[in-house]
Amino acid sequence: MKRLVICLLVLLFISCSETKNMSPSETVKIVVESFYAKDNNALKKHTTSDGYDSLMMIQGLVPDADNDAKVTISDEVIETDTAWVKYSSNYDNKPGIFKLVKENDQWKVTSKGPREKGPF
Repeated sequence: MKRLVICLLVLLFISCSETKNMSPSETVKIVVESFYAKDNNALKKHTTSDGYDSLMMIQGLVPDADNDAKVTISDEVIETDTAWVKYSSNYDNKPGIFKLVKENDQWKVTSKGPREKGPF
């Protein structure tokens, strides 16, 4: 019985350590890298359902990447539970901007409204 309790505690510790509260910039980096690598499981984990659906529509138009995306974060603005991150990658001709929201205490990329303007 004691051995079972110890095993359960170890498993609980491992599962809790996998959930890391990442910054908006760290989240954007993972989203861009997983988008070009077509790692849709990672993409889904770091986006809202609307954000995921939007990225999936675009992903089908993007040719397969030959190498890893190199992401550079140039700016980040956090406004309570909303954040904006400006980034560049070796696959984009111009910088992109992602809107993020907190969902279950985690930053996730989401869709921005048609007339919604961020701070950049």
